[in-house]
Amino acid sequence: MQDIINNLPKLAKDKHNENKKFFTKLKKKAPKNLDYIMQDLHDDEFTRTDCLACANCCKTTGPLFTDKDVDRIAKHFKMKTQQFISQFLRVDEDNDYVLQTVPCTFLGADNYCSIYDVRPKACREFPHTDRKKFQQISNLTLKNVAVCPAAFNIVEEMKKRIK
Repeated sequence: MQDIINNLPKLAKDKHNENKKFFTKLKKKAPKNLDYIMQDLHDDEFTRTDCLACANCCKTTGPLFTDKDVDRIAKHFKMKTQQFISQFLRVDEDNDYVLQTVPCTFLGADNYCSIYDVRPKACREFPHTDRKKFQQISNLTLKNVAVCPAAFNIVEEMKKRIK
């Protein structure tokens, strides 16, 4: 798995222009059944991909924390919201809450998440390949294929299935 993770940024970079063209066409004319295709591709890929063997998303990128996420996780730690924010988060250039540091503070050496049951929405939905109206998040997907081997594989399979 580590070999795949190490090679992923280069593979994604090599495919970037091809993927960008594909997503531009997809945005203009998405198949009517795109949501179903994506759900199938997502489900199929995650029968083969074990996130606990990878956790590259947690090691290299940080999620956005919504206000609901912040409140829920602070409550989990029995902390005041402001205390949680000052201990773990910062405000980024887009005025969103993000982690102060990467890899994720809540990621264990065993790749398990210590706040899995209350994790942020962005983590629960990552890599977003089963999202409705998938064609609307092509810029996010272009970034995710460089981080997530499953997202990379899903996009490659998607290009074969959707001409």
